[in-house]
Amino acid sequence: MTGLSIGWASWFRQAIPKREVLAAHPWLRPVAGRLLDPRLWRLQHESVARGVAVGTFWAFVLPVAQILVAAAHCAWWRANIPAAAAMTMVTNPLTIGFWLWLAYQTGALVLGQPLAQPTPTGVAASTWLAEFGCPTVMGMGLFALGGSALGYLGVKLIWRLRVWFKRRVRR
Repeated sequence: MTGLSIGWASWFRQAIPKREVLAAHPWLRPVAGRLLDPRLWRLQHESVARGVAVGTFWAFVLPVAQILVAAAHCAWWRANIPAAAAMTMVTNPLTIGFWLWLAYQTGALVLGQPLAQPTPTGVAASTWLAEFGCPTVMGMGLFALGGSALGYLGVKLIWRLRVWFKRRVRR
């Protein structure tokens, strides 16, 4: 393992909130008892797959407070909270512009709308939202649902392949 990968892993461990921090947050107090359940923090294939699906969904649905909402959702779905928190990082301040652009392109394609030309400066915000909002919301919704399904199935597939390779090596 190189120094760079060790640094990345330690940064990642520090970036993901701990059980106690999430349980003490005022928005999460109603589910704090469930958040401390150790099953939500273990690496088990089903809970990790659910965590990836939950985190991916909320990454594309909400622009803020994604980790908190994903953690609360994980408490009800018995999903892995660290996996969900990690997946909410897909949309972050550095990548959100790309995702919004791609969501607009996808939404316009699905809705059958022509791509809008850049609006001149001084145009009202309501005009801008009417032109770009609906296709963008459609695209982000598609990314949320499709990404969740692909993430869930991808984790299940990778986990099975990993088990298959381990068994094959033992033989």
